[in-house]
Amino acid sequence: MARGEAVVETIGRPISNTRVYLLDGDGQPVPFGAVGELYIGGAGVARGYLNRPELTAERFLADLFSGEANARMYRTGDLARYRPDGNLEFLGRNDEQVKIRGFRIEPSEIAARLLEHKRVREAVVVAREDRAGQMRLVAYVVCAPQAGDEAGAEGEAGAGGEDPGALAGALRAHLGARLPDYMVPAAFVRLEALPLTANGKLDRKGLPVPDDDAYARRGYEAPQGAVETALAAIWAELLGLERVGRHDNFFELGGHSLLAVQLLSRASNLGLKLSASDLFRTPLLKDLASKLNFERRPSNAEVIPIRAAGSQPPLFFVPTGLGDCSYAAKLVSEMDTDCPAYAVPWPDFNELCPPTLEEMASQAIGVMKETQPSGPYRLAGYSLGGFLAYAIAEHLLRLGEAVSFMAFIDVTLPENGSTISLNQIMNELVLEGLEMLDDERFAELERFAEQSSISQLLEKAQQIGAIPSNRDLRNDVAMYEKIARFHGALQGYEPPSLPIGIHQFYATEICPPRRARAKSPIDPEATSPARGWDRVLSAAAIHTVPVPGDHATMMNIPGNRRLLARAISMAFARSTFRPCPV
Repeated sequence: MARGEAVVETIGRPISNTRVYLLDGDGQPVPFGAVGELYIGGAGVARGYLNRPELTAERFLADLFSGEANARMYRTGDLARYRPDGNLEFLGRNDEQVKIRGFRIEPSEIAARLLEHKRVREAVVVAREDRAGQMRLVAYVVCAPQAGDEAGAEGEAGAGGEDPGALAGALRAHLGARLPDYMVPAAFVRLEALPLTANGKLDRKGLPVPDDDAYARRGYEAPQGAVETALAAIWAELLGLERVGRHDNFFELGGHSLLAVQLLSRASNLGLKLSASDLFRTPLLKDLASKLNFERRPSNAEVIPIRAAGSQPPLFFVPTGLGDCSYAAKLVSEMDTDCPAYAVPWPDFNELCPPTLEEMASQAIGVMKETQPSGPYRLAGYSLGGFLAYAIAEHLLRLGEAVSFMAFIDVTLPENGSTISLNQIMNELVLEGLEMLDDERFAELERFAEQSSISQLLEKAQQIGAIPSNRDLRNDVAMYEKIARFHGALQGYEPPSLPIGIHQFYATEICPPRRARAKSPIDPEATSPARGWDRVLSAAAIHTVPVPGDHATMMNIPGNRRLLARAISMAFARSTFRPCPV
C-alpha cells in the first residue's frame, strides 16, 4: 500500500493457535480502537530468517505476553487498529512515517481519520515541501457525492460545485477535534479520483501541488492599509502562499507556534506592536491588523495578557527554553480558573552580557509588578521554563513577597547537570529542525556541527539544500543566539531549597529520543514523577500529578492538554496563600 493511502482493508481475526498484539513504540498494548503496530505470536511464528541474524533479531522478538518459555512474536511493521466488531483494520506501514517539526507522524492514521468524515470517500496524506521550503502535510481527498454536486452548478466553485476553501475548513475542523495540532494537514486538495499507476498503486508523482484554494480560507479580499499589507506579506512568505487575504486565518492557513515566533520577530523588525496573545486571540488578518500600529516600543517591557478577567490574583506563565509562550494561550483557554493569566516574556538580552538566571528573574519581576504590585504571586513554567519560574520565586521571597502557587509542567532537574557544551546544545536544536533530511546529508551536518557556530551550521545547511537558498538566515541566527543566552544562564544556576511547594504535572510516557539526540542516554530523573526536584525540596513539598502523553504530546494533543488544564485548575483551586512546608 502506498504511504498515507487510507483504503480501509479488514484483516479479520487471528486464526487458531495464533495471537496478535497491537503495541505502541514502547512495546506496550494500545487502547482498543487506537492505532498500533501489529505483532503476531503463537504456533505459526517461525524461528527467524535463514542466514539473516541481524534481520531475525529485529523482527523476531521475545513474546513477553504469552507466559510460555522462549516464546517469540513477529514484528510485522504493519499498522492496524481494532474495529468495533472486533476485526482488525490495516492502516499502512510503520516504516512509512514522516517527521514534521520534530514529530514522528504516520500519514495513514491521518487519512483514516479523514475517512470518518461523511464527505470523504478516499484519502491520501503525504509530506511535501511548500514554496517557502517548509515540509508540510498535504491531504488529497475524493469526496462522496451529495445533493447539489452536479458538475457545473451555476455560481459555485471547485470540483463538484463545492467551495474548496470551505471544504478545507470543514476537514481541518474535523481533524482538529481528533488529532494533535501537528498532525492536521496544512492543505486539503479535492480530486475527482486518486492518480494510479498501471498496476493500480498510488501515483505519488501525479498528486498536484496545492494551490491557494487548498487552504482553509474565506473569499479573497485584498489587504487594506499599510498594516494589513505588511502582515499579509510576512504571512505569504512564512506560509509559502502566493497571496493572503484580509479574511484569512493564520493557523487555518497552516501556521503553527514555531512560525508564530518568526512572525513576531519579523513584525517587530518592521516596528509593529504585536504579541503572541494578539495572534492567538485574533488570528484573522484584518482583526489582528486593527489592533496594531507602526510604532516602536521598548522590547519586552510588558506582560502579555492571555486572559484579562478574574477576581483572584493572576497566574504568570514563563517562556519555555525556546522563548515560546504560545503554549500558555491554548492551555489557559481550557482552564477553569477565576483569575487573569499573563505570559512573562524574556528580558532584552542585549542589555545583559551575558545574563544570569537571577538577573532574568529580577527583570521579569519588574515586569510582573507593573501588573501586580504585591503578592501573593502564582507562577507556572513548562519544560526548561520551570527553572526561570523557580528563580523568580527565589527572588520574590528575598523581597519579602509570598509565592502561593508554583506549577511545573514536566520540568526535569538533571541528575548531573549538563554534560555537553552550550554550542553542542544549540547545534542539536538546529539539527532537530532538519530531521527530514536523508541520512547522508544529515550525517554530513552532524559532523560539521561538532566544530561550527550556529550561523556556520545554518549556512552549511543552506549550501547542501536543507534550507531554501533564498531564505534570509539573519532572523534564524538571532533567534538561536537568544536561545543560547538563556541556556547559558541556565547552566550557571543551581536551584536552592525554598520554603514553597510545587505541583509537578509530569508526562506519563517517555519521549522517544530525536534523531539529533539519539546517542544521548535518557536522564534517570526524566522517568521519576518528581523529575529530580526531591533532591532540592522535601517530599511533602512536591505534589506530583500524572498527565497522559510524553513531554511534547501532553501539551500538543488536545485531549491530553484538556486533562492537563483540568489538573492545573484543580490544584490552583486548592492552593492557599500559606507557604508549603519543606
